[in-house]
Amino acid sequence: MQEFIRFIREHADKLLAQTLTHIGLTFLSLLLALVIGLPVGILITRRKKVAALVLGLTSVLQTIPSIALLGFLIPLVGIGVGPALLALFLYALLPIVRNAYVGISEVSPVLREAALGMGMTDFQVLTRLELPLALPVIFAGIRTATVINVGVATLAAYVGGGGLGEFIFGGIALNNTAMILAGAIPAALLAILFDFLLAKLQNLRGLKMRRAALVFLALAPVLSAFYWAPRAAQTRLIAGFAHEFYGRDDGYPGLQKTYGLRITPQLIDQNLMYEAIHQQQVDVISGYSTDGRIKAYSLQTLTDDKRTFPPYQAAFVVRKTVLKQYPDLAPTLNLLAGRLTDSVMTEMNYRADFRHEAPEKIAKEFLQKLNLYRVPQRGNPQGTLVVGSKIFTEQYILAEIIRMLVEGHTALRVVTKTGLGGTKICFDALRTGAIDLYPEYTGTGLLVILQPNRTTADSLRPHSEATYQYVASKFDRLYGLTWLRPLGFNNAYALMMRQAQARQLHIRTISDLQRYLDEEK
Repeated sequence: MQEFIRFIREHADKLLAQTLTHIGLTFLSLLLALVIGLPVGILITRRKKVAALVLGLTSVLQTIPSIALLGFLIPLVGIGVGPALLALFLYALLPIVRNAYVGISEVSPVLREAALGMGMTDFQVLTRLELPLALPVIFAGIRTATVINVGVATLAAYVGGGGLGEFIFGGIALNNTAMILAGAIPAALLAILFDFLLAKLQNLRGLKMRRAALVFLALAPVLSAFYWAPRAAQTRLIAGFAHEFYGRDDGYPGLQKTYGLRITPQLIDQNLMYEAIHQQQVDVISGYSTDGRIKAYSLQTLTDDKRTFPPYQAAFVVRKTVLKQYPDLAPTLNLLAGRLTDSVMTEMNYRADFRHEAPEKIAKEFLQKLNLYRVPQRGNPQGTLVVGSKIFTEQYILAEIIRMLVEGHTALRVVTKTGLGGTKICFDALRTGAIDLYPEYTGTGLLVILQPNRTTADSLRPHSEATYQYVASKFDRLYGLTWLRPLGFNNAYALMMRQAQARQLHIRTISDLQRYLDEEK
């Protein structure tokens, strides 16, 4: 609790900005849904034949998982506020359209006929009879849509849209529980607060209800304006950084300390950075040195001329109890030690990311080239090994290599749990026994999981073997986890630009980038 309170105190300004952004996203999308959804809901009460089609379509949109919807929208509208706002708008449509339709449809036909018999026009019937009677039901739909949008708006950070999701995604990536809570608790409180206020409005009747509705509609644009609240001044070059990179000592904070780098980034999911720079939506990204999209998208890695980034030797981290239970497991996995060079891993990532080849095919061909592939052993398995991976291409490939290698050389059956998200999720799953091993990197083990003091981290940073030995020793003693021998490649952080733009601006190193930014101020 003390750590959480300290985090809130230290990041109060950012928390306020994220909260206002979150409110703005929620109400801007809600305002759009009201402007479009209410007329549609009213219209289909007059066109019963299309009502089923419209309600069915909005229901289908509601069932699409939010991450999948965002992924579908990114190629259409890019990253940033666009896909986030559109996704929130689509999720808010169903409760607003359906409740408007149901509320008006349930008005007694006798009252409607009486109103028409008194000489009222259809518009007068709608505005003076149907809408006032249906207003509590309509308000219930607005209440539902608001609460849904508060929750879904956390995913805006996935595509660079801001909001409280920045703390949540960053905390998951950085193994920082206080950061996760700093995003999750305010989001939950906002949902509770808005639900409470709208419930109070919903319980009003007659003239008070109509006045409350008008007040709500008047406030929605004001609350939406929070999204456009003043932000830090942007440099000419736009950066797209992963949440983990932005918060880690060996990421952006390290660049600030070593180079004095000052560039305001959009925080986006690590798997979207390359598409964003390829589509020229950002100019600088925090990439990975073995990523195949460097070649595919003609990117230039900026030289880390002051050696800020530590070594990131890849190795398998395994629970000690599993190694004792299956003595032939470690020798089998160590057959890969030193066999995966930087160029080999980069080429495999390229085939998966750009050529869209399946990780299974890539893994099998790699093992065949090393004469390590064997047909999986038949018969009763000796046991089951659960292999996890993070949610990026390289880890999917490594998980398949482990599966094929172990099933071909031992009597074990392998189950893979891929796409587990950030470091915290994988590490917690390993420590609690939900998985038995996963591929990890020494720099991540040092700075994200162990988090030594700055003096220790700085002394280890330039030395890959010393970093490996330190991490392996600490994991063994603190967690009962074993680091097997390094695989041979170093997947370090790197800043990247499009080759043509880097040549035009004469930027080859991170120091060059900082000089350019200083000149542009």
